[in-house]
Amino acid sequence: MRIIGTDTAHEMPAWRRPVALLFLFAFAMPIAFNTWSALLNNFVIDAAGFTGVEIGWLHTVREIPGFLAVGVIALIIFMREQVLGIVSLLMLGAATAVTAWFPSFEGLLTVTMISSIGFHYFETVNQSLQLQWIDKKRAPQTLGWIVGIGSAASLLSYGLLVVTWKSFDLSYNIVYLVSGGFTALVAVFCFFAYPQYEAPHPQFKTFVLRKRYWLYYALQFMSGARRQIFVVFAAFMMVEKFGFEVHEITSLFLINFIANMIFAPLMGQAVARWGERRALSFEYLGLIIVFLSYGGIYYFGWGVVLAAVLYVLDHLFFALAFALKTYFQKIADPRDIAPTAAVAFTINHIAAVFLPALLGYLWVTSPGSVFGLAAAMAAVSLGLSLLIPRHPEPGNETIFSTILPAAAE
Repeated sequence: MRIIGTDTAHEMPAWRRPVALLFLFAFAMPIAFNTWSALLNNFVIDAAGFTGVEIGWLHTVREIPGFLAVGVIALIIFMREQVLGIVSLLMLGAATAVTAWFPSFEGLLTVTMISSIGFHYFETVNQSLQLQWIDKKRAPQTLGWIVGIGSAASLLSYGLLVVTWKSFDLSYNIVYLVSGGFTALVAVFCFFAYPQYEAPHPQFKTFVLRKRYWLYYALQFMSGARRQIFVVFAAFMMVEKFGFEVHEITSLFLINFIANMIFAPLMGQAVARWGERRALSFEYLGLIIVFLSYGGIYYFGWGVVLAAVLYVLDHLFFALAFALKTYFQKIADPRDIAPTAAVAFTINHIAAVFLPALLGYLWVTSPGSVFGLAAAMAAVSLGLSLLIPRHPEPGNETIFSTILPAAAE
């Protein structure tokens, strides 16, 4: 297969350049993953009678491959990152397509594990390729566009769900087959239509854990722990407490992605102008308010309208998370990007392996306490974000770097 350097890829037609492939990845992945997510809470309740306990265990199993994402380092010894990403995308699509064939607790755990391996390994490689292929000066804006394209893909799939779910009396099986099949076909197209791109800096293919990246690791850990509460329990709350049906929860997702499609590119410009510290601090402060308000819904009986508004705001704040990627891109040795992407993904999922199942039991007795814990995690993230310097770079990874210079390792 033809190998082309990313520094000469600008000579190719626009649709065959590395950034175009990243845009296609950004479009294809959410078609399967977000459709799966949109239907999941209704499907597991309708087909398998899940409660908070079972949904917690399902998401714990779903996060195990994320915890094992460090295995990507071993795989890229034998397989190019780009090929591994495409194979993982194919696995995600195929597993999503057959989800409705396994309407039991054991069956859903199995198919979820397979799709999760595809999702997490794809995301690990995808994040690495983004930081290798996108120029640092254009990274915030380009990553903002990538988020926007992913939101547009979700908007398309969710829009079709809202319009057709009741009108055509669609089944879970049909929707999963179409969405997962589409993503799998795009993966096959990407394999045959694009050359293999070679970044200018060969990647280390060994385990990399450096002292000077400690703040990045800490932010990744807190991000993973905090996000699990939102991913697992926010939408579940809308179904369990307020009785949202498929078309209603999908309409809420639709609003989320319209907002992200509009605002994500603007957020990219804001990160480029104001820097990662301000962007991440704004995100975490907003999440503290949102999670505390979620708790208020249970403790004070606030209604469904507020819950829906908070859900949209939650998504908007999370869209700023790409500022963590650009922070790492600025401080990293370019050869560290691939192995550190794998290590960071594993760190991001340490809490995810046990937190959903553990909090599933707390949810049964005190749902508001779950969101209170999330607010506390966001507060810790806020404190960590304030340690990012205004102009991060190698040797200036934190505000303490000039006082206590980091070791080379």
